[in-house]
Amino acid sequence: MMGRAIASDLARHSQYSRIILADKDKTTLQHARTFLKDTTIEYIMMDAANPQQVATAFTEMDVAISAVPYFFNTMLAQEAIRSSTHFIDLGGNNDVVAAERAMAPEAKRQQVIVIPDSGLAPGLVSIITRDIVETLETVSSVKLRVGGLPVHPQPPLQYQIVFSLEGLINEYVEDAMVLDHGRILSKPSMTELETLRFPTPFGRMEAFLTSGGCSTLPSTYRTRIQYLDYKTIRYPGHCEKIKAMLDLGLTDRQPLTVGPTTVAPRAVLTTLLQKNLPSKGEDVVLLKVLGEGTKDGHPAHLEYTLIDYCDPARGISAMMRTTGYPVSITAQFLESGLITTPGVFCPEEIVPFAPMQQELRKRGVNLRRTLTRGR
Repeated sequence: MMGRAIASDLARHSQYSRIILADKDKTTLQHARTFLKDTTIEYIMMDAANPQQVATAFTEMDVAISAVPYFFNTMLAQEAIRSSTHFIDLGGNNDVVAAERAMAPEAKRQQVIVIPDSGLAPGLVSIITRDIVETLETVSSVKLRVGGLPVHPQPPLQYQIVFSLEGLINEYVEDAMVLDHGRILSKPSMTELETLRFPTPFGRMEAFLTSGGCSTLPSTYRTRIQYLDYKTIRYPGHCEKIKAMLDLGLTDRQPLTVGPTTVAPRAVLTTLLQKNLPSKGEDVVLLKVLGEGTKDGHPAHLEYTLIDYCDPARGISAMMRTTGYPVSITAQFLESGLITTPGVFCPEEIVPFAPMQQELRKRGVNLRRTLTRGR
């Protein structure tokens, strides 16, 4: 889903001479061709788990964008650097990002730019956090709240598949990183439940700690932000139901023997979610980022809000828009020369906020920014 959104945006807005969409499955590529309806895009067979195939494909590319699950990105980044190809990915896993950042010396030698964690959260929220730090003189807190949801929720989970289920489960089971007055703490996901309010028809929503959303922000801003956390927004009751599944062990990877069969509970859960959760229907992305601190010696409050709906005319979901478009725009910043420094950087280190906000607005993604000064 994200690959299609990225390719669609590149075809509409970039000046790249060739846009190539790769997948290991011929049927998936055929569906993408039918979906995109763009004769300028090329389609090739490539297995993202095969280093030789990746290396062959990357030698022809100026920029490679990964829209596959996070566990492919370490190898993909390595092959991109070897082939002198800039590389951007959707990220979402702290260990993978750490492995990519360790490649910085080689990326600099090869004059390659690698930007992991470039989607929505992490990604857009990282760029927003950069703007908070650059705007306020001191920053006492940054609270990042994001959720991709169905417009018309259905029981039992009030959720629909808007991106990789493997990535979703990963967010729920791995620990969340929190920055608390110079200390980077690890806290269990699905905890610290809070209530948020959005305009009608959403009203009262819930938010809870999840993994990966703040990525490298705690380390990047360890001395600049006193407190920072990331929480996922859901309809009320979702957290309690998912937490029960976690407590029962349904997300464990360790295989169990069930009669004559050995199977990992997580594989069963993923299959059942894929089978039973809706994957079609109108979706919405809700975003609220709050920054507190001082400006000109007085208390100041920065608030960023986004309510983005699907684009039914193009068949592009809200999650595809808000995740895929920032990645495509970042690739276009490389193309235009707005980003030129070689190395490995997360978005808050290298992607400017104002141009990103402007480009998103051109695509109808209206991220609102409000600065309130105290007296």
